[in-house]
Amino acid sequence: MYYYKLGNIPHKRHVQFRQPDGSLYHEELMGIHGFDGIQSILYHLRPPTQVRKVELVRKVEIDYEEQEHVRHRHLPVVDIEAGGNAVDGRVAMMGNNDVVLYVVKPTEAMDYFYRFAHGDEVIFIHDGSGVLESQFGTLRYRPGDYLVIPTGVMWRIVPDPDVEQRMLVIESFGHVVPPKRYLNNYGQFLEHSPFCERDIRPPDELVTHDKSGEFEVRVKARGCITRFVYDHHPLDIVGWDGHLWPYAFNIEDFEPITGRIHQPPPVHQTFAGPGFVICSFVPRLFDYHPQAIPAPYNHSNVDSDEVLYYVEGDFMSRKGVGRASFTVHPNGIPHGPHPGTYEASIGKEKTEELAVMVDTFRPLRLTKQASRHEDETYPYSWLPH
Repeated sequence: MYYYKLGNIPHKRHVQFRQPDGSLYHEELMGIHGFDGIQSILYHLRPPTQVRKVELVRKVEIDYEEQEHVRHRHLPVVDIEAGGNAVDGRVAMMGNNDVVLYVVKPTEAMDYFYRFAHGDEVIFIHDGSGVLESQFGTLRYRPGDYLVIPTGVMWRIVPDPDVEQRMLVIESFGHVVPPKRYLNNYGQFLEHSPFCERDIRPPDELVTHDKSGEFEVRVKARGCITRFVYDHHPLDIVGWDGHLWPYAFNIEDFEPITGRIHQPPPVHQTFAGPGFVICSFVPRLFDYHPQAIPAPYNHSNVDSDEVLYYVEGDFMSRKGVGRASFTVHPNGIPHGPHPGTYEASIGKEKTEELAVMVDTFRPLRLTKQASRHEDETYPYSWLPH
């Protein structure tokens, strides 16, 4: 991300920066790839290393299907149970060693802060609004937001009261970044990119919490959740600057790339992660060649599994798939438009569909929770009726 700062910082890095009582503020450098990646420097009232208690909360185990035979899957999860907060309420749907996908309908604010130690998280806000709080400040969210949270960030989500929430969580075992082809050698978005710096919302208010008491931070690492208890508020930052910070990007700000004939899925790519990509299908004009067929052609994802999460609208190549549903098309098996949709798309000028796609380059395993929602007729939905 681009350079940004909030609050008060000294003129130089790694120099004396004193509090009103003459004591030093406590500098913390947070960066990725050792000291070679992007980084930010934060200034605390107290050392961020002062932990009063450390204890195991629980092991983290995902209950995958034991014997999964390969087939196309449709998972309507619109009625998934609401409850818990944005972390404890998650329901794992599918995953591999690179990424895990969850859905969650939180009904509570988090009463602790959380960090995932092995990679970045992307939380897509399907429904709801509220605030993401972190040591970098507060960031309001709304429907359609991708909340991109770098590893190491301490955060919690506080939903707005009496507002129904629905979220798709993409937990990455590595870093999630814009595609390289959208950036120049200096990290600036290029003219052909479907979004740019103006569309990215950083935290907009830094609140310094100078409080004593008992404050909990939970860290997910090495297959466990560990509780760290501090006797001071962990968000005691007076200022920070750098390139590493959580941000929001709204799917409505993704500018679709169109052409005379049908464009392939890479034109919808929004983010890249280790072993996967995230794409945004948004309302757009259809192809304008006089003989164009707007619906996608049949295709085989030879090297990737394709997951679509349906957000709003009627997906022009699918029948019987509603909002808050997943379709999963495994690698090597052809899939394409449902019967009649290929022909019916001819002459149409636009689509209002909204969906998030995750393509993974290693096979995904479905969880037992996901299988309970499966539409078992879906593999046969391409048969003529």
